[in-house]
Amino acid sequence: MLLLGNVLVAVVAMLHVYFLVLEMFLWTKPLGLKTFRNSIEKANDSAVLAANQGLYNGFLAAGLIWGLIHGNPAFAFQIKTFFLLCVIVAGAYGAATVSRRILYVQAAPAGLALIQLWLA
Repeated sequence: MLLLGNVLVAVVAMLHVYFLVLEMFLWTKPLGLKTFRNSIEKANDSAVLAANQGLYNGFLAAGLIWGLIHGNPAFAFQIKTFFLLCVIVAGAYGAATVSRRILYVQAAPAGLALIQLWLA
């Protein structure tokens, strides 16, 4: 069960690496425009903010990866729990303020991973 929990943590980490790429490098490109339903004008005006947001997603991914590779299982569990809770809070806030989609794309996978870790 721990293996499944770690696989789900890795999926959440990779999602946040993907969000980093979308927000930092593809925000004004066709994939970024389509994903975030932006016009090129709106994307150009908000590109610096999106890049900052992408950087924060990278920090979340780094924390989750740190938890996956840490050698002390008890501390690794704490690290993963902390960063998954951060992802859940960020996803809930994003769902409340930006789009309900964020709840399903960001918070739900982290919630599933957290439940699986706790069950393991």
